[in-house]
Amino acid sequence: MSIQFENSWQEILKEELDKNYMINLHSFLQIRGKEGYTIFPPNNLIFNAFKHTPFDQVKVAIIGQDPYHGKNQAHGLAFSVQKGVKLPPSLKNIFKELQSEYPNFKYPNHGDLSQWADQGVLLLNSTLTVESSDPGSHQNRGWEIFTDKVIQLLSEKRSGIIFLLWGKYAQAKAGLIDHNKHLILTAAHPSPFSAYHGFFGCNHFILTNEYLEKNGEKGIDWCKLTN
Repeated sequence: MSIQFENSWQEILKEELDKNYMINLHSFLQIRGKEGYTIFPPNNLIFNAFKHTPFDQVKVAIIGQDPYHGKNQAHGLAFSVQKGVKLPPSLKNIFKELQSEYPNFKYPNHGDLSQWADQGVLLLNSTLTVESSDPGSHQNRGWEIFTDKVIQLLSEKRSGIIFLLWGKYAQAKAGLIDHNKHLILTAAHPSPFSAYHGFFGCNHFILTNEYLEKNGEKGIDWCKLTN
């Protein structure tokens, strides 16, 4: 496991990275790799969200669950896939909602959300690795402790962040967030099984920008996903 962070994250997480559960997690990943299991995302992209979005520049946090478990999909950003990969159903529905809120949004020919991350959108999965074709295979190995700590630190040390919690799993993280300092927006998960039960029509992209601008921050250019 290659631990590569942007400097502000490195400083704020340095104590967490030395804890026993992270050492055990590192050993687990090494052992699974040596046993021949394919782990996604690639080693150098596990902490990709932290490279794109510095701690002090986080404006929005979108909480996912697991990385995608197909070849060339996951690259360390929740809901995002690498260029050249077919859009997963949940991401298609995210784009569908985005177009309903911003009719000028033009579908890109890819599903790489790096340009959102570079604007201050932390795309954080709760579990940061998974094995090929085996969803949930790295749950309860320690990642959730780490990512819960990330959410807690954002809540404690920052203010005015918008947390987008889509689906029951993400909504369970609300207890980690100070409601008096941050905005929490909840909706159904964008998967085909639930998108029509509260994700479509949630207006989260517009509501996010309204909150940012009200607080003197520049809104996110959600439509900026150039090919």
